[in-house]
Amino acid sequence: MIQLAWRFLLFQKDSALAQCFRTRATDARGGTRKTMIVALARKLRIAFWRLTTTGEYL
Repeated sequence: MIQLAWRFLLFQKDSALAQCFRTRATDARGGTRKTMIVALARKLRIAFWRLTTTGEYL
């Protein structure tokens, strides 16, 4: 999921999740960026779960 989150940032630059990550992690140190990418991976996992169970996205 972590690798998927990095890929998501690379290819979905205009999405709300990517913009939120970039605003919070622009001036952050390495440890903070790692924490933020784990949080993004968690949000993506929840979004995928919702998509597969209910058909809704966010």
